[in-house]
Amino acid sequence: MKLITANLNGIRSASTKGFFDWAPSQRADAIGVQEVKAQADVVDGQFDSIGKLQGHFHYAEKKGYSGVGLYTSDEPSELIIGFGSPEFDAEGRWVEKRFDKPGRKLSLISCYFPSGSSGEDRQQAKFRFLALMYPHLMALKAEREFILVGDINIAHQQADLKNWRSNQKNSGFLPEERAWLTQLFGEGGLVDVYRQLEPDTTDDCYTWWSNRGQAYANNVGWRLDYHFATPALAALAKRCAIYKEQKFSDHAPLTIDYDFKL
Repeated sequence: MKLITANLNGIRSASTKGFFDWAPSQRADAIGVQEVKAQADVVDGQFDSIGKLQGHFHYAEKKGYSGVGLYTSDEPSELIIGFGSPEFDAEGRWVEKRFDKPGRKLSLISCYFPSGSSGEDRQQAKFRFLALMYPHLMALKAEREFILVGDINIAHQQADLKNWRSNQKNSGFLPEERAWLTQLFGEGGLVDVYRQLEPDTTDDCYTWWSNRGQAYANNVGWRLDYHFATPALAALAKRCAIYKEQKFSDHAPLTIDYDFKL
């Protein structure tokens, strides 16, 4: 199974930059997208499929904001929109497709974690989101295998961003945020699949670059886009790639190939 995650920073904007020409050529089995920044009236009939992949979406109530989608080649046995939080489900942050068969419970999820960079109010919202998301993922892990892809808006370790020294007090690299991921990958038992495959990669690991200055040209980036997987599925990951030949948004698509079929 070939699984791609891509923050589009606006599905219409990404379309004008060639995303919907590139994506079908990848012959992926599933593609998770974040920051759709559109509603059904824009997506339906225009962006709701990629080749043979059919998309399902969780839209934000606020127009032009957030929103996630998940395109898959197979029809799910169950579709889940939102994760049960009134505050964050209103922001369009979770779409889950379940592909259950006799003897197997499997979910694919596209998720968009809040950013706290716009101010203290949003940083506190981000902390509330993390506090809700951890037990939700643990409960999910207790009952099924899953892979969650998305823009997590946290760089975990020093190797995951260029200027880690100067960002230790900035949202996305705060000690509390990094500790959340450490707990998730430690006692939580989930796997950072990219790091499992590429434990030592530094400058080539980035998936996001600020639009300020010459961050992209100078590769002053952050690794904010992840595949989280339960251990059994993570063990089936074979290859990963970050696509930088074209720039569809301020994020680069992350692709991981797994040795199983939906």
